[in-house]
Amino acid sequence: MAFNLVSPCLLFVILFFVNSPNLISAKQFDYPTAKLSTSWINDPSATRTIQFGDKSTVIPVLLRGTLGQRFACGFYCNGKCDSYVFAIFLVQTNSAAYIVSPTVSFPQVVWSANRDHPVKINATLKLTSDGDLVLRDADGSVAWSTETAGKSVAGLNLTDTGNLVLFNKRKQVVWQSFDHPTDALVPGQKLMEGQNLIASVSKTNSRLGLCSFAVNDQGVFAYVESEPPQAYYSSYVYSTEKSKKPNFVKFLNGSLRFYPRSSEKKVPVHIFDIPLASSVQYMRLEPDGHLRVYEWKDKWEVIADLLTGFSGECGYPLVCGKYSICSNGQCSCPGASSSGIRYFRQVQEKYPNLGCAAITPLSCSASKYQDFVELKDVTYFTFNSSIANTNVNKCKIACLMDCSCKAAIFRYGSDPLRGDCLLPSQIFSLMDHDPEEAHYNSTVYLKVQKKAIN
Repeated sequence: MAFNLVSPCLLFVILFFVNSPNLISAKQFDYPTAKLSTSWINDPSATRTIQFGDKSTVIPVLLRGTLGQRFACGFYCNGKCDSYVFAIFLVQTNSAAYIVSPTVSFPQVVWSANRDHPVKINATLKLTSDGDLVLRDADGSVAWSTETAGKSVAGLNLTDTGNLVLFNKRKQVVWQSFDHPTDALVPGQKLMEGQNLIASVSKTNSRLGLCSFAVNDQGVFAYVESEPPQAYYSSYVYSTEKSKKPNFVKFLNGSLRFYPRSSEKKVPVHIFDIPLASSVQYMRLEPDGHLRVYEWKDKWEVIADLLTGFSGECGYPLVCGKYSICSNGQCSCPGASSSGIRYFRQVQEKYPNLGCAAITPLSCSASKYQDFVELKDVTYFTFNSSIANTNVNKCKIACLMDCSCKAAIFRYGSDPLRGDCLLPSQIFSLMDHDPEEAHYNSTVYLKVQKKAIN
């Protein structure tokens, strides 16, 4: 009887592949498109699930390209991973389009669909037969949708620039993620007038935070949310363009540029210099208000911090939290009043950057018991005069008479009788002020409650 002998090496190879579900189930090359009536389940036990060294997890749905940092989309979580967002992210891939290097190359999220409605395990994403891309939570409720049902969608495509596109039979765009930016831009992407980048609450909490970056009819601005929003960065652009088309900025190799009235054929206005790309880049508006540019260099590194200007780190509204004073990057609560009474305490003693809180909260019903703590040579991250050509006493009286006013911030040059007064309704970070360097004087008068209310 003849026998077919199998060599030990060949037997090892056979057993290796039989017992390697990741290799069997994973797709051998990039998989950037999907047809109608395709669905995916948020199942962390799936063989395609990747866990990373920063405690994040991805369950890829589509992936574009091989060998290097490439765009993928799918379910993403970071931290406890009890909730997920559907996101587009950059991951490191090998030549077979496997996601690799999970201990050093962590996923970089550049877009997410359901930031304010994260979903649970067993949520589903479906490209329906009528062309709608729908994300449903585990209980069946709709968390997010492109709302493209009945619009002749033929398929879904993730482009090599990181744009998720629903297209029709003519390959025309019906819907694209580039039209719905979240907190990041990738090279070639535009931010149109009327759109905002909105920072997340934190690295592990994708919900909408307090800082935003926007283009409007006057230029480019960054705000911290309050009533009304307070600008901490502004770049005004004057243009003679007469078109009614919207302004926009575009992330180019080496710069972020402003295009007045969509005039791409003319020379754009230079807003920010960015180091020329030697690898993959993206920019993100982060929870602390910084607009940072990242580049892959064996790991992700910050190569530019675009909004940091004359005031440095202390010029950001959240750098030290509310009511706290920033000095050379250090945070401290306002000191005692002239009578020796302390009105503010740290929110958490071990974390001075979390800010300060009033020991006795302000009360409109007891306004006659209110006064000010004077902070000389202190200023605010922004200043848009509420009252011009006034003196300090009128500034303070105006604040005392306005229940919503939290401070009287007074600035003047050579004449203290002709100064400017700001009456903010919310107080974020304050900062030290050098009158010789700035060529004007600044004093902050924080409104305080002198008497507890029973």
